[in-house]
Amino acid sequence: MRSTHPLLAAAAALALLPLPLAHAQATPPDATGPAASAQTLPASGAAAVGRAQPGDMTESVVATVNDDVISSFDIVQRMRLLVVTAGIQPTQQNLPALQQEAIRSLIDEHLELQDLREEGKTQKFNLIASDAEVEDEISQIARSNNTSASQLLAQLAAQGVGPQTLKDQLRAEISWRGWIRGRYGQRLEIGEDRIKAFQKRQEADANKPQYEISEIFIDASRAGGEAQAIQGATELLTQLKGGAPFAAVARQFSNSPTAANGGQVGWITPGEMAPEVDAALDNLRPGQLSDPIPVKDGAYIILLQDRRAGGATVVVHLEQVAIGLPKTASQAEVDAAAAKLTALRAKLHGCDGLEAIADKVSGVSAGDLGEAEIKDLAPAFRDAVEPMKVGDVSDPIRTDAGLHLIAVCDRHLGGAGILTPEQIKDRLFGEELAMISKRALRDLRNQATIETR
Repeated sequence: MRSTHPLLAAAAALALLPLPLAHAQATPPDATGPAASAQTLPASGAAAVGRAQPGDMTESVVATVNDDVISSFDIVQRMRLLVVTAGIQPTQQNLPALQQEAIRSLIDEHLELQDLREEGKTQKFNLIASDAEVEDEISQIARSNNTSASQLLAQLAAQGVGPQTLKDQLRAEISWRGWIRGRYGQRLEIGEDRIKAFQKRQEADANKPQYEISEIFIDASRAGGEAQAIQGATELLTQLKGGAPFAAVARQFSNSPTAANGGQVGWITPGEMAPEVDAALDNLRPGQLSDPIPVKDGAYIILLQDRRAGGATVVVHLEQVAIGLPKTASQAEVDAAAAKLTALRAKLHGCDGLEAIADKVSGVSAGDLGEAEIKDLAPAFRDAVEPMKVGDVSDPIRTDAGLHLIAVCDRHLGGAGILTPEQIKDRLFGEELAMISKRALRDLRNQATIETR
């Protein structure tokens, strides 16, 4: 939640929200404690719902997560937070989806915090984010909106969102993210073989069209089924077409790891995502939103930000060993030089120690040619290098200057949108952590006792 949030845009329609839930029940008049001062989900009275504060109405239990209670007040507050931070317009049609998303997110957060408390007892270490960490996160959100933390909370309060609602959401997010990274991050290794495999895919896809996209993904298992995922995506698309900021909606509603970055995926080529997404991209223009795209495990909404033709360049780092020969050298001189280089080639292991080995042979010179795009090499070098892999050494190559052995020290793609090895490593690391987090939360759901009323 570090990018710009539309918290400064007041959700005026919130004042008109009727939020009826059939399970709302009144607390007895003599009730005391938190329930007596909380707000319930009213069966009528739109204006009252929009601006009601704790104490106006009573609350009821909506769900229990093991021993934790989620109240109607919690649900109303989370629904308001979703509306305000995502910049969407609440309607009678999307209220059920907002309600379900509020319930699902609160259940997940309760499960996460319960697990962290139990782990903390075992490890004798507090794994829950401190007040200072939560306040720091709020300050970062405020700065991204060119305001202060106190002003941001005041503006939320003006929309009926209590400060504790935002703090609770952030505390769960910070704590769980820190736990997953702390527990698994140090043990998670992205090997060179995976980075090289990624680079090979990049090179193979260099001439394919490229798309810069953002995504919202609705997970069918979380939404309650494929039909519900498509319905949820359809309702979000209506909000996006009505002006809701894509990044803000993605942060609150997307189930993809990219949600934390406002749904931003970056540049992709066909084959990186589901075939259904590839097919949809072919029909989009930059700036366009896709219709909901059903896939086997949910539904996507894709925003195509830009597209470009393929044609990334291949960059090579070369070293050479050479014997100088004039263009007029006799065939016997050329054959003698070729024999000397062929014998030397058998002793070479790519670029490793190439110059030191060559220095021991009289009449030859060695040197580093640096990096260059293959297309910019001299024709004789280009034809030799094009099929070569890192570590390969060419046969002797005749040019007007002499005979040459060319060794490929490195080979990678160049041009815009091409990821460096470090960027590839970061991307794969993030994807691995996201999958670990998803599996851990799924296991918690399967083991928990969750009841809704």
